[in-house]
Amino acid sequence: MTSSDVKFYKKHAFGTNRTELIDQIVSGEWYNPELKKTVEVDYDSIVFEESLDGGEADLVASLNLGSTFCVVADRATHDALGSRVAGNLSALGGVNAIVLENPHADMKAVDDLRVRMKPYEGVVAVGSGTINDLCKYAAYLDGRDYCVFGTAASMNGYTSSTASINLDSGLKVSLPAKAPRGFFVDLKVSADAPANLTAAGFGDCLARSVAQIDWWMSHRMLGTTYMTSPYLIQMKDEAILNDCAGLLPGGDIDAITSLYRVLTLCGLGIAFTGMSNHGSMGEHQISHYIDCFARERHPGTLHGQQVGVAALTMARLQQRILSSDTPPYVSPTITDIDDMSRRMGSAIARECLSEWKKKAFTGESANIFNARLDRIWPELRTELSALAIPAEKMKSLLNDAGGPQTAGNLGLPVDFYREAVCHNHEIRNRFSFVDIAADSGQLYAFAQGET
Repeated sequence: MTSSDVKFYKKHAFGTNRTELIDQIVSGEWYNPELKKTVEVDYDSIVFEESLDGGEADLVASLNLGSTFCVVADRATHDALGSRVAGNLSALGGVNAIVLENPHADMKAVDDLRVRMKPYEGVVAVGSGTINDLCKYAAYLDGRDYCVFGTAASMNGYTSSTASINLDSGLKVSLPAKAPRGFFVDLKVSADAPANLTAAGFGDCLARSVAQIDWWMSHRMLGTTYMTSPYLIQMKDEAILNDCAGLLPGGDIDAITSLYRVLTLCGLGIAFTGMSNHGSMGEHQISHYIDCFARERHPGTLHGQQVGVAALTMARLQQRILSSDTPPYVSPTITDIDDMSRRMGSAIARECLSEWKKKAFTGESANIFNARLDRIWPELRTELSALAIPAEKMKSLLNDAGGPQTAGNLGLPVDFYREAVCHNHEIRNRFSFVDIAADSGQLYAFAQGET
């Protein structure tokens, strides 16, 4: 598809309104065919415009956050947009810019930010992952509302009601929080953002197929919760985004809009499910493992970049298992607290083992799982294969979007990436194809082929 074809397709796929469907969901007018009712969501306003310059005060005023404001950013996002937002908000009352130097989304940073935010009524975040998570969780703990101006289409957490925070132990977890009252995007600012940020956002979106396969498999085999609503709202937009992936590195406004739509719709899906499983399963566990345990080996890559690489790994693993006519029979789970402590540290190892044991197989539960898998394997393979994007197609899309496709591309030591593939399932209680591969004795050999 040529550039002009893509633009025509996008224009006629979601019309001239950049937030069509998103507006219906925010206003509570979208009819959820799965729940057979309209659903209220906890957002007041989501706005994407080519430029918001001069309109920031009206957007924030509509949320009634107060008459004094702190505008929270890091050095890069302050320079890109935060300074302008703070200046334009002065029409509403007192404004103070809080510029965080090299922030990390951890509990200490949250506590420090709460102290600095305290004198102000309204909290306005300007930035993407770390800034949004810090403001979201700090505001949640204080029972306050906030809004966010996005500066890059780098992740799907802008509209989610969870925050990714490193605990004092060093373990990164998703904590309940409160979604922003308003989410505002100046598309020109995001189009000018570094290309690696945009590629990270695309990597987050690319995870949909492997996450859905993991989640549906877990539902069918273990009876865990599953909902189709998050996929219904983003299905058409995902197809549009994939068609224009090659326009993202150049900062094409329409392509950036498509990326923001998918990221936003994925985040809004949490309003229906109350959890992030629809877009975060085995592939995100690999990225979380990297962030938690790479330490000095971490190359400084973004979470979404890592998710893109991990999504390719998960696609290959799922395809390998699903290509067999014979189901992958599991054995009782073997846990090794000493090895976990060596890799993670004793405190985190104990936390992780507590979560891992919730899904670990005993002799009895392994027998039950194997018997069910034996009964439904042909139909389950068909169901899961229908949800898949082939790994080679995913790799091509990621390449088009300018994202890394291997651990080596990330700058991560390959031996550590293989460790992350082998052990990511230990860190939280979400059942994925990694658990099946580990307990059926296939995971280690598979991981050795990942580069």
